[in-house]
Amino acid sequence: MCAQQIQHPKPPMPEQQQEPPGHTGEMRPQPDHGEKSYRGSGRLQGRVAIVTGADSGIGRAVSIAYAREGAKVVIAYLEEDEDAHETAHWIEEAGQPSLLIKGDITSQAHCRRIVDRTLEVFGRIDILVNNAAYQRSYEKLEEIPAEEWDTAFRTNIYSMFYLCQAAVPHMKEGAAIVNTSSINAKDPSPHLLPYATTKGAIANFTAGLAGLLADRGIRVNAVAPGPIWTPLIPSTMPEDKVEQFGKNTPMKRPGQPAELAPAYVMLASSEASYITGAIVPVTGGRPML
Repeated sequence: MCAQQIQHPKPPMPEQQQEPPGHTGEMRPQPDHGEKSYRGSGRLQGRVAIVTGADSGIGRAVSIAYAREGAKVVIAYLEEDEDAHETAHWIEEAGQPSLLIKGDITSQAHCRRIVDRTLEVFGRIDILVNNAAYQRSYEKLEEIPAEEWDTAFRTNIYSMFYLCQAAVPHMKEGAAIVNTSSINAKDPSPHLLPYATTKGAIANFTAGLAGLLADRGIRVNAVAPGPIWTPLIPSTMPEDKVEQFGKNTPMKRPGQPAELAPAYVMLASSEASYITGAIVPVTGGRPML
């Protein structure tokens, strides 16, 4: 688990802007993925996990935690090679093998390839973490291109359907699917309309799929992060919003990716054997009404 009493950064954050999708190394301050703090206890020993968006942010933190809990980790990522290899470094330092698979999860064929390569290399799939996401910020409805709406849905929700459909036939009783929703599913940010809408769809998809797979013994849950300090923030938001990011929570700060990892570990482990169809909020105190 994560060490206690860590002093995490609070706004104002340094002025910064990146080109999408953003890179961890350029962020100030650097996000905490649990590199120094997460301590495993064998809760995922011998399991194989696919994590999308595992190159950075929440995906990297989950990958590190899973490896330290004993899992082999497949790092599915779009194009950020340097970040992805950094994640692989931490997995391998934990004594676990990793598999990097680069490509676009908006493609059903690529999602099938992720599953096929995982089976080819590791021979099984026990955990699927649908975490990769796309967002952009807009001030007016008229500014949102139709292509933007399509990209948001294909990245954030179509990919979940593609990956689940490909992976589920190979998952056995006791397996787990963990999706990343958002506080935006219940409290949508107007400036993130396409993204927020997809996060509401993910919450609904999670609940429905949980019911559909319950008789197979495959659990489906989601984590709903609040504002989390990842490369998505300086690469998709205006500088003034980056500077004050997370200040609107009761904790007055953004969460760090490492603070999400324990929820993903719990939902993937046998400790959550009677939990399915749930949304676990990790929001810094903002309510999920």
